[in-house]
Amino acid sequence: MPARGRKIMTKNYSWRVIDIVTAAVLGVACGLLFWVWNSIGYAGFKALDALTPGLGGLVTGIWFTGGVLGGLIIRKPGAAVFVEVVAASVSAVLGSQWGIETLYSGLAQGFGAELIFLIFAYRRFGLSTAVLSGIGAGVGAFILELFLTPNLAMSLQFNLIYLACLIVSGAMLAGVFSYYLVKALAKTGALDRFGAGRERFDQAA
Repeated sequence: MPARGRKIMTKNYSWRVIDIVTAAVLGVACGLLFWVWNSIGYAGFKALDALTPGLGGLVTGIWFTGGVLGGLIIRKPGAAVFVEVVAASVSAVLGSQWGIETLYSGLAQGFGAELIFLIFAYRRFGLSTAVLSGIGAGVGAFILELFLTPNLAMSLQFNLIYLACLIVSGAMLAGVFSYYLVKALAKTGALDRFGAGRERFDQAA
């Protein structure tokens, strides 16, 4: 078929005003969640670590949700990093016990999640992508903590257990949870101006 007879679909990667506003609001909402989880999650982290060092990583996935949600909803380059960093900033301002290190974590986790969306060229946003993005955020956190905390000096067994737990938690608490949360929001019509919302009309057609 001649080129003039085909409808060529190109993806627009530029950010709209609605993208920026939504990403900022999403970041603030996730930041509030992080702030609440700073106490609840950290208590669980310490309790699990007391059972087996490294097991505390199972509760960390909630802190990775910003990047995954940003990528799944905004679907533009930089969205995962943007939302995760805004969320980390809100958590730090409200009184995170880790202070400025919270921002470093936001960057590392955001870049880890962003990398997965980049690998798929910002074109795949299914459950598998969400799970891999959550895992990416967990791996990003693990790499950062090797140098930001005493983890590098810990035993190989500890680091392997901790990494495995970060991966599981990132996959489930960040990946699966975020994916179904986006699906639920799309059904309400709240995401109709985004690809995640328009998909429900495509599926119904």
